[in-house]
Amino acid sequence: MTGRDLRRLPKANLHLHLTGSMRPATADELAARHGLPPLPPVDPAGPVPHGWEVFQDRYDAARGAVRTAADIHRIVTEAIDDDLADGAGWVELQVDPTSYAAHLGSLEAVIEAVLSATRDRPAGVIVAASWGAAPDHAERLAELAVRYRTHGVVGFGLSNDERRGRTQDFVPAFRVITEAGLIAVPHAGFYHGAWHVREAIELLGAGRVGHGLTSVDDPEVLELLAAGGIALEVCPTSYPPFGVVADLASIPLDQLAAAGVPVALATDDPLIFGVGLAGQYALVREHLDHADAALAALAEQSVAASAAPAGLKEELRAGIRNWLDSAPGSR
Repeated sequence: MTGRDLRRLPKANLHLHLTGSMRPATADELAARHGLPPLPPVDPAGPVPHGWEVFQDRYDAARGAVRTAADIHRIVTEAIDDDLADGAGWVELQVDPTSYAAHLGSLEAVIEAVLSATRDRPAGVIVAASWGAAPDHAERLAELAVRYRTHGVVGFGLSNDERRGRTQDFVPAFRVITEAGLIAVPHAGFYHGAWHVREAIELLGAGRVGHGLTSVDDPEVLELLAAGGIALEVCPTSYPPFGVVADLASIPLDQLAAAGVPVALATDDPLIFGVGLAGQYALVREHLDHADAALAALAEQSVAASAAPAGLKEELRAGIRNWLDSAPGSR
């Protein structure tokens, strides 16, 4: 299926991890600078190894090359530039500062390095804990997110393998967030079933859910998402490698749309999966037969679910309407 230029479609990228946002050339350059081997190249059209452990090993190797505030500044700046080139008008970058703090000296230094790179850019920062973190450490990170909320932090998340932790253990951390008015954006419903998405909403106060595809298995959870306008951050290339779906054509976007659940297409870790933001939309066009009107609706949902300023949201919505009104093939 062909259509309008997807790079010119205004949109928001709401699910992007710091290390996973690196350009491959930057990852190789930083690795060489620190005496580390380069990462194996990614072929988006080729096979990607299955299993969380393979992914985590690759991610950890890339993260090991991030040693200084200057490294972080470069990664963030390049990631935002790449998304802007793909039509993003707003980017939310997620960072768990824990593993970078050993090199930068403190958790605060990591967050400040990221915020320095997003200053005066159309971007917000999500501070995240790991599902494998101790609850008191997650609470400390939540408190840091609140401390930096006037400097560009817009939310708090839980990332990594959701099987490593219990939702109820993170209730105190998310209470800190919701009381401060920041958006809660935990990963949920990736490996676990729809019950995990329900817990993210009912226990953690999720305003968006990272991934959450298993919600389609429970009509009541779909209704909960739709009634609350809680968007799922769907990253198409992240699912087939882990067996979450059989292939790209099996991603249940039509089921989510039919249930009234908003979806924000996003990239997750383009360093690992090899596909940027416009490319994710292109894959939905190709494998799920979404016409331009449906792609524009997804873009609008990503903007609506974002923490972008109200004026910028209106500007992006107008751009989406203009894109849809333009002739196919126009530049």
